[in-house]
Order: sequence, then C-alpha cells, then structure tokens
Amino acid sequence: MTFSVETSKSWVVASLSLAALAFSFGSLWIAVVGLKAIAADLGGARSVPALATALAWFGSGIGGIAMGWLADRYGVRWTVVFGSVMIAIGLTLSSRGATWQLYLGHGLFMGLLGNAGLNAPLYVYVSRWFDKRRGSALALIASGQYISGAIWPPIFDHAITTYGWRQTMFVFGLAEMLVILPIAILVLRRPPEVIAPVSATAQPSKPKVFGWPPNVVFAMLAIAAFCCCMPMSMPQSHLVALCSDLGIKPTHGAAMLSFLLATAFLSRQMWGWISDRIGGLLTLLIGSIWQFLSILALIFTQDEIGLFTVTGIFGLGFAGLVPAYVLVARELYPAREAGWRVPILLCLTGFGMASGGWFAGFLYDHFGYYAPAFAAGLIFNLVNLALIGTLVARRGGGFGGPRTVPAYG
Repeated sequence: MTFSVETSKSWVVASLSLAALAFSFGSLWIAVVGLKAIAADLGGARSVPALATALAWFGSGIGGIAMGWLADRYGVRWTVVFGSVMIAIGLTLSSRGATWQLYLGHGLFMGLLGNAGLNAPLYVYVSRWFDKRRGSALALIASGQYISGAIWPPIFDHAITTYGWRQTMFVFGLAEMLVILPIAILVLRRPPEVIAPVSATAQPSKPKVFGWPPNVVFAMLAIAAFCCCMPMSMPQSHLVALCSDLGIKPTHGAAMLSFLLATAFLSRQMWGWISDRIGGLLTLLIGSIWQFLSILALIFTQDEIGLFTVTGIFGLGFAGLVPAYVLVARELYPAREAGWRVPILLCLTGFGMASGGWFAGFLYDHFGYYAPAFAAGLIFNLVNLALIGTLVARRGGGFGGPRTVPAYG
C-alpha cells in the first residue's frame, strides 16, 4: 500500500487557506469596482487607480519571493499574520485620499508586505499537504481571487455608492483581519510532506528537464506565466468601466464581474481535476488557447447579453492557468526547490496581472476605448502559446503520452 500524506485534515487546511485568500484578495477589488469614483476624486485619469492595483500586484509578486523563504524558515503562520495586518494598514492609508497614499498603501503595504505574506507561501504550504490530488488542491486555493471577485464587487458597489470608497476601504481592512488572524493562529501548522535533504548522490551532476538545463525550462515557464496573465487581467480589471462606457449600468457591470469570477471559480475546480490526470503542461496549453479565443470575441462584443455570455466563456477557460504553473513546478522540480521556484512563478503571474491592468488603463487614456488594449493582450497571449507549445512538444507523447517527467533529485 502506497503511503500518502493526504488526509481529511489536508482538505480542512486547504479550505481555510482559501477563505484567508478570499479576504486578502478582496482588498484589491475595491479599487477595481470604484475605479471611476476614485479617478473622479483624484483628477479623472483611470490610470491612477489602475496603477494602484498594479502596484499591489507587483508588490505581492516581488514580496512573495522573500515571504516564501521566510515561511520555509519560520513557518507560514507568521507570514500570514504579518500580511493580514499589513493589508489593513494599506487600506487605511489608501483611504486617506491622496494619490501618493493610494500608491503607497497598495504597492507597499497591501502588496509587498501584505498579500505577499499569504499568496505564495500558502500555495507552497498547501501543496505540501497533498501528493495524489495536488492539482485539485492547488486549484481550490488558487480560487481565492475568484471567490473574492464573485462575492465582493456587488457588496463594494453598494458600499461605495452609499458610504464612499474611502470608508469602504477602512472597514474592509478591519474585517479581513478578523477573519484571517484566527485561521493563521489556529490552523496553519507544520505540513506533513517530508523534504529530502540535498546529498551528493541525490541527483545527476547535470540534471535535465526535457533534455534541457532545468533553469532554461524554468525561465520559459516564468516568461510564459507573465505573458498569459497580461491579457488575463485586462477584462477583470476594466470590465465594470467598460460596461459603463457602453451604457450598461454600473450595478450590472459589477454583477457581470461577479458572474465572470464565479464561473472562473467553478471551472477552476474542473481544471484541477483535469490537471491531476493530464498534467500541468497540457492544462496550460488548453487554457491559453481558450483565453486567446475568448478575448478575441470580447473585442467584437458591445451589448450586455453578449458581454455576459463572452465573459462567462472567458471565465470557463482561463481559470486553470495559474495553479497549473505551480503544479508544473512541483511535477518537474524537487520538493526542496518549491520554496523559491513557486514564489518566482507566482511573482511573474502577479507582474502579468499588474502590467495588464495598468497597461489597459494607459491605452484607454490614450485611445479612449478598450479595443487596442485587448488587441495588445492577444499578442502577449501568442507568446505564451509559443513557449508552452514548445515545452509540450519537447515533452512528447501528446494527450496520450506521459503526464510528466520525474523531478530530478
């Protein structure tokens, strides 16, 4: 009988980690839902709140590398506690209303010190509670962004309309601490996966992945992660504003964003189940093709019913991409390297999300409509397809071939 680290407790840990991420990512949706209101208060340029959200993503990605190391050294509980407090401080500072406070609150406190303490560390942590259904577990916790996007936009829209975006930020900062801190202190204990120490005989003198040096393949994955998240973030960051431009009520736009992200949450669980069977690389390839075709359709859609349909299709396709990068890293590389490889990949996905949201706002301010931004996103999507397609071809075997190759060491 093969030993497995998975138990019922593994799913409890994964589920509560999901709850923590749903609240931590909720902090980023306030500026998305309130984009026009914030822009109106700060001079009218949509690139200002879009850049604040982008800085939060940038900070989360960069900070995740250091937080991954700290979590390995001192335990994920403490990075999560620290991150939750920093998110609350960042929301409080951002709510003060000045442009520099919005940037500093989002970029430094909510991003570099806040979400960075939860996102990458929890991916690595939860992956160490699973071995047979790791893809499904990663898909579950990676849904924190979409759970928050499904729940919070209508609530934030009502709160911003009734009380204002500043008050909404301040109150939510208190709420996320009340949820996350007990989870961190009571639930996040040492994972059961045993990390093999490095030894002279643990690996060949020149390890290979698909016949190439491991870091060459890893660099391709990192660039692909950035290029897939650039277009992925554009509809999510600007859908509410796009709807308003087309004469669709802001409340309907917020509902459309919730529908997109609820669809993404449900389909992400499906992609987790699929990735456990076909592997991370093929999951990436299929999801990238789906995302390209969905964004292409979005460019030519102008009515409310059409947008609801296309955004739902978009949510069905792209949702499996981010956890699939983490799964590929765990499939191809030794467990002892997860603490730095996974945060770097998530850093690049965060950079892509940040750059896509900001770049779409920048191009909108220049052209006055969103089609050029979505077209630019398609170019990045094509680069992603080329890189992932190359790795799938190097692996060989097609859909019926080997799911992965053994991790060296």
